[in-house]
Amino acid sequence: MGARLTLERVSLSFGGVHVLEEVGFDVEAGSVFGLVGPNGAGKTSLFNCISGHYRPSAGSIKIDGEEVLGLVPAKLAKHGLARTFQHPALQLEATVLENVLLGGHTRQPGTALAWAVRLPKTARSERDQRAEALDWLDRVGLRWAADVAADELSHGLHKSIELARALMLHPGILLLDEPAAGLSHGEVQHFIATVKSLRAEGITVVVVEHNMSVISQVTDRVLVLDHGKKLMEGTAASAQADPRVIEAYLGAPDAA
Repeated sequence: MGARLTLERVSLSFGGVHVLEEVGFDVEAGSVFGLVGPNGAGKTSLFNCISGHYRPSAGSIKIDGEEVLGLVPAKLAKHGLARTFQHPALQLEATVLENVLLGGHTRQPGTALAWAVRLPKTARSERDQRAEALDWLDRVGLRWAADVAADELSHGLHKSIELARALMLHPGILLLDEPAAGLSHGEVQHFIATVKSLRAEGITVVVVEHNMSVISQVTDRVLVLDHGKKLMEGTAASAQADPRVIEAYLGAPDAA
């Protein structure tokens, strides 16, 4: 089931540059939360703080009330947090299925020696994880490509491979960084349906996405960032109607 994600006054600086300033929000378990804002607003930097790739200069990050700020990504994975990236990091020479199977390595039972000699328990686990990986590929619409080398697919489909790989972790919280970028219209619609099904299953999803049509269709609430600061929080519809958000995206109108 999904987990609650709570950020309080998260700040991030590189040298004298303030990338994030006291950003906070609360995501209910089993909901879909969107992070939106113009380029350079700090959305991916905030994701990097949540996922342990950056350490904030101040603030608090909690999963189900437990402080996790400062934990490395491997430790956060054990807390049920998984993410995808704006630029997917795949083993391009490996098959799509092999890439997805990498997402389940933290759940493999036994020692390295047990896997090396292929004890019955590890052999059963390997078969089970292969079947599960194929199920996730079916969910994201890529079952047909299981035995295809990843580098033979488009950048957009790499996003779908990475999503299936993240789901192999059995996450309580799933962070998606621009998951619809590069997808065709049909692929975007499939992605929207997938996110809705994950929410129905109770997984908490936090998504960074520039496609406001996608944000409007999948999110319960959104937070708008601008220059590293929280501009507003509410529904996608209220964000799109907010003059501050319109100005942040389009710039202030010329004076008459």
